[in-house]
Amino acid sequence: MLRLDHLAVVAGDLETGVAAVEAALGVMLAPGGKHPTMATHNRLLGLGDLYLEVIAADPGTPRPNHPRWFRMDEFVGPPRLTNWICASDDLDVTLQDAPFGAGIPVALKRGDFAWRMAVPADGRLPFDDAFPALMQWQGTAHPAGRLPDTGLRLERLTITHPDAANLRAWLARHMSDPRVAVDAGSEKALSARFSTPEGPRTLG
Repeated sequence: MLRLDHLAVVAGDLETGVAAVEAALGVMLAPGGKHPTMATHNRLLGLGDLYLEVIAADPGTPRPNHPRWFRMDEFVGPPRLTNWICASDDLDVTLQDAPFGAGIPVALKRGDFAWRMAVPADGRLPFDDAFPALMQWQGTAHPAGRLPDTGLRLERLTITHPDAANLRAWLARHMSDPRVAVDAGSEKALSARFSTPEGPRTLG
């Protein structure tokens, strides 16, 4: 089964993304790190059993000769919640039943964090990126356990897509998380509602 692992807010530059999320949620983000394979860097926010990352292209790392994840090479506009990421205990098995284009496993490492992530060859995930990015952690180290507890918790992640029925059917076979909802809509969109010490906050 899959587990909701983290949420990704993509930004044109990291500083702008961090400022936008901190203003929306009323908390400070923690340091993250760099991903040399993808030429990206991030900042993190703990959400109890999962976390949120603000991620952007790293101007200090040469652009890779392959598309970055989360369609970052095409990103324009203000920072926004673009992707959700699920962890599998066996990524290869999960990918056997995943829609075409879910990605090819790539081994990645940051400090003592090690994982395999399914990265699409063109950077585009199925269902117009409404499909979760799939990964598998290697070892027991996980960012959520090391981040400060700001009191924020995810209450609801809503994924909207015109083909919600098929996306919902695939997810029903692979995960069970009452916080995740898939709704029909005219275009792909993600929205997350959080409980915070200052009341509910929303990020989209």
